[in-house]
Amino acid sequence: MIDRILLNARIYTQEPKAPEAQALALSRDRIVAIGGPELKEAGGPKTVIDDLGGATVVPGFVDAHLHWMWTALGMKRLQLQYITTKRETLEKIAAAVQAIEPGEWIDGAGWAQGDWTDCDGAFPTAADLDAIAPNNPIFLSARSGHAAWVNSEAMRLAGITASTPDPPGGAIQRNEAGEPTGIFFEESGALVRSVVPEPTIEETTEAMAEAQEAAWRAGLTGVHDYDYQDAFAAMQVLHEQGRLGLRIVKHINDPDIPHAHGLGVRSGYGNDWLRIGGLKMYADGALGSITALMIDPVEDDPTNRGIRIMDKDRMRELALEATKRGIYSTVHAIGDLAVRDVLDVYEDLRRAEAELGIRPEQRRHRIEHTQLIHPDDAGRLAKLGVIASIQPIHATADIDMADRHWGARARLGYNARVQIDHGAHVVFGSDAPVEPFSPLVGIHAAVTRRRANGYPGPDGWYPEARVTVAEAIRCYTSECAWAAGVENTQGRLSHGYLADLVVLDQDPHTIDPHEIQNINVLGTMIGGKWKYRAF
Repeated sequence: MIDRILLNARIYTQEPKAPEAQALALSRDRIVAIGGPELKEAGGPKTVIDDLGGATVVPGFVDAHLHWMWTALGMKRLQLQYITTKRETLEKIAAAVQAIEPGEWIDGAGWAQGDWTDCDGAFPTAADLDAIAPNNPIFLSARSGHAAWVNSEAMRLAGITASTPDPPGGAIQRNEAGEPTGIFFEESGALVRSVVPEPTIEETTEAMAEAQEAAWRAGLTGVHDYDYQDAFAAMQVLHEQGRLGLRIVKHINDPDIPHAHGLGVRSGYGNDWLRIGGLKMYADGALGSITALMIDPVEDDPTNRGIRIMDKDRMRELALEATKRGIYSTVHAIGDLAVRDVLDVYEDLRRAEAELGIRPEQRRHRIEHTQLIHPDDAGRLAKLGVIASIQPIHATADIDMADRHWGARARLGYNARVQIDHGAHVVFGSDAPVEPFSPLVGIHAAVTRRRANGYPGPDGWYPEARVTVAEAIRCYTSECAWAAGVENTQGRLSHGYLADLVVLDQDPHTIDPHEIQNINVLGTMIGGKWKYRAF
C-alpha cells in the first residue's frame, strides 16, 4: 500500500542510476517508487498526495560532527558567540549577573578572544570578571570548547591555587608570579567544571527534545554525536518515550570505552534511530585556544607548538583494542602534527587489521576536523581508507585566526577539495555549538569559502579549496551514511531506503552560490513523516 506520494518536485536522489526524479511514492517509512507525474496513479483512495509546487528535494541532511547535549543545553546558557569586542562581552556578562542572586553560577559559552577587535588577541582574565561579578562564580567555555574563562570565586570553589599542578593533557595559564590568570586550556578546564552544578537527566532530555525542532527547521534528519555518557542516557530516554526525532550515531569517548568493551558493544549496534559509532579520542587542542599540535610553531609565537592531549602509543593501544572488539576509531586532530600522529597510528592499525583479517571497509576510521594537514600527508587518508570529517563553516569563521597563527600553511586548512581529489571519503558537519548546525550555511561555506557578508571577497579564501554544490550535498548525505555503515538504507532517495528528505524553496545547484545561505527549508521528513512543514 502506498501511504503518500510527493509530486511536482525537482528531486536529487544521490542514486547514480537515476540521479533526478519528479515524484516519490512512500509506504510507511520507506521509499517504494521513484518517477514522474505518472506516480500519482499508483496511489489508492487513502494515499496522501503532497504537491511540492516545483520545490527542490534532496536526501535528509546529516551533521557528521556535533555535540548534541552541549548544543541543546547551550540554548539555555549565556551565549557569547559572535561578539566582536571584549567590552561588549563583559557588558553582556554583567547584565546576566544583575539578573541573578549572589552566589548563583553563571554558565556560558562562545567567547573567542581572536574575534575581539579591542584586545589584540590577548586572553581575558579572572580580574576582568571579578570586576563585574565578585560574588557569583563564573564558568565560560570558549567557542572552540578547548579553553575556559573563570573568575576568582569559581577558582576558590574549585580549590585552584598557584600550587595546583597542570593536569595531563591540559595547562593552566599563569602570570609572571605563577598565579592562575583565569584561563584553563584543554583538560585543565575540568578542574573548575567539576564544581559547576550539572543539569539533571530530565533537564537534558527536555533540552534535546526542544533542540530537535530547531534541527528539523534547518533540514537535519540525523547527527553524529560526540558528547559523553549523559548525552547517551538522555537520547535513550527520548527513544523509549517515542520522542527521539533524529537519527543519531553515538560515538563513545575514550574514558567510557572500557564500559562498552565490558558489555561487548560493537560499532553499528542499535537501530535506525540510535546506534553506536566509534571510539572517540583527542590528539590535540584547537586553533582558537592556540593549542593545536603543530610541526612548526605558530607564526606569532615561536615557543608555541600546541598541546598533545594523547600520545601515539596510548592512541595506538586504545585503537587496536577497539578494532579487535569491533569498534572503529575517530580522532580529533586540528594541527598538522596531530593529523600526522593520527595517520601514523592508523597506518599501524591497518597493518594489524590485515593480519587479523579485518578489511578496511569493516572499520571506517575517521579523523575529526582534519583541520590542517601537511602537504606530505594530504594523500594518506585516501590511501589508508580513512574518512576526513570536516566542518566547512570553520574555514570561513577562522579565516583571520588561521592566517595569523598558521600563515601560508592555511592553504591546506579545512580543505575538503584536496581530500576529495585524492579519493578519500569526506563528511561535513558543524561542530555545534561551536558553529550553527545549519547544513545550508555549511554548503555555502564549502562552495564559496566566503562568510555571509562576502568576506574576504568574490573568490573566497583559498578559492582552489572550493567544492561543487553536488559534492557538498553528498558530504552531508550519502557520505555520512557510508561513514555510519548505513549506506544501504540511508543517504539516498532510492527504492527501499528510509524516507528521510528535505524540501528547499530554491535549487542550490542553479542559483548564485552566494545565495545558498538564504535558501529556506520548506519541509523535513524523517521516516515518511513530516517533522517540519512550511508549505
